Amino acid sequence: MNLKPASIIKFLLLLIVAGGLLFFAFRGMSIDKIIEGMLEANFFWLLLSVIISIAALVSRAYRWKLLIEPLGYSPSLRRTFYALMVGYFANLAIPRLGELTRCGSLNKTESVPFSSLLGTVIVERAVDVISLLICMLLTVIIEYKRLGNYLRDKIINPMGEKLKYSLTSPLVIISIIVFIVIAFLAVRYFKKRAKKKDQEKGISHFIKELIKGLKSIAYLKRPWQFIFHSVLIWVLYYFSGYVAFFALPTIHLGPGAALFILTLGGVAMSAPVQGGIGVYHLLVSEGLMLYGLSHQDGLTFATLVHASQMAVVVLLGSVSLFLLFLENKKNTIGIRKGLENK
Repeated sequence: MNLKPASIIKFLLLLIVAGGLLFFAFRGMSIDKIIEGMLEANFFWLLLSVIISIAALVSRAYRWKLLIEPLGYSPSLRRTFYALMVGYFANLAIPRLGELTRCGSLNKTESVPFSSLLGTVIVERAVDVISLLICMLLTVIIEYKRLGNYLRDKIINPMGEKLKYSLTSPLVIISIIVFIVIAFLAVRYFKKRAKKKDQEKGISHFIKELIKGLKSIAYLKRPWQFIFHSVLIWVLYYFSGYVAFFALPTIHLGPGAALFILTLGGVAMSAPVQGGIGVYHLLVSEGLMLYGLSHQDGLTFATLVHASQMAVVVLLGSVSLFLLFLENKKNTIGIRKGLENK
C-alpha cells in the first residue's frame, strides 16, 4: 500500500500532538511509581473490565449489522465484527481513517456498496454523539455539586479565553482567510473536473448510495433491537470502567464517579489524536482528583485502563485483519476456480 505524503505528514503531526499531551500529563510524576502501581493491580478485575468492553464491541458490530440490513444485505456478525476491529486498528494510525477502513473491509468481503456503508457509519456516529450528550446530562444532574467548579475552571473559562484570543489574534484571522481562499479554489477545481461525464456519473452514484445509507435508520427491520444495543453499548462501557475501579487498591469510588469517568473518556476518545492518547490521561486523571485521589493515583488508573483498551484494539484488530485477508484470499481462489471450470 502506497502512503501519500499528506497522510504521512498528518500521522506524524497528530503523533507529535499526542506525545506532547502525554508528556504534559506525566510531567512531574514518578514513572516508576506509576508502573509499580499498575503492577499491583488485581488482574481479575482488569480482565473482567476488558471482557465487558469486548462485549460492547460485539454489541456495536451487531448494531451496525442492523443498520446494513435495510440496504438489502445481511452480512455475517463475524465479518462485521472483523471490519469494525480493523477500523479501530486503523484509527490508531490516523484518527477517523477507521471509518473508511471498516467500510472498505466489509465492502470486499460482503460486496456491500462502500458509499452506502459510509452512510450507515455516519448514522452510527450521530447516535453516539447523542448518547454521549445524554451521559453528560446525567453526569451533570447526578454530580452537579462536584462538577460545578470543574466545568467552570477547566472547560468554560479556558474555552472563553481561547475564543477571545482567537477572535483578536491576527495569525488566526489570516489563517481563516487563507483557509477560505484555498477552499474556494478547491471547489472551483473540483467543479471543473466534475464536468466530465464519467466523473459526473461516479459522483452522482456515490451520493445516491451515501443517502441510501443515511436513510437506513428510517427503514430498520428491528428498530427495538437497534435501540436496545445503542443503550447496551454505553451501559457496558459504564460497567467496564466501574469494574476497573476494583483493580487498584488505592481507588474506592462509587457509581457516580464511574459515570463521570465514562463521560470524560467518551470526550477524550473523540479527540482527533491516535487512540485518545494524552487527552484520555489528562482528562481522566484530573477528573479523579475531584474525588480525592492524588494526581499520581488518577494517572495510574487512566494509564492502566487506556493501555488495556489499546491492547484489545491492537490484538483483535490485527487478528481481524489477518482473518479478513484469509477470507478474501479464499474468495479470490474460489472465483478463479469457477472461471476455470467454465
